[in-house]
Amino acid sequence: MTTANRTSNLADISARTLLTLAFAAAGLFKLAGADMMVQVFDNVGLGQWFRYLTGLIEVGAAILLWVPGLRGLAAAILLATMIGAVLAHALVLGMATSLPAVVLGLIAAWVTYSHRRDLPVGRPGAA
Repeated sequence: MTTANRTSNLADISARTLLTLAFAAAGLFKLAGADMMVQVFDNVGLGQWFRYLTGLIEVGAAILLWVPGLRGLAAAILLATMIGAVLAHALVLGMATSLPAVVLGLIAAWVTYSHRRDLPVGRPGAA
């Protein structure tokens, strides 16, 4: 393995570890009904069912980041989740607290790009 490959592999593992820790924690807080999460989803106005759904998506995708062949899909799901979070901040919650969602979205975008061959549209010969 070349130095460039080792560096790329280390960056990938580091990014996936960061995403896993952040989204597993956030998802579990949502599922556990942490007061802050309940309040945030009350303010967004989509109901508490959406908090549970978001928590399940975050925890599930955090796990899938470690499944070979599904890493790109997991990162894409987290990217879509962060796009939704940034929109919620922009439209309802206020942009002042959106920085974590932006940063995690950028990291998820990088992991999605790095594992684009895991995506159905990224495979050679895919439609």
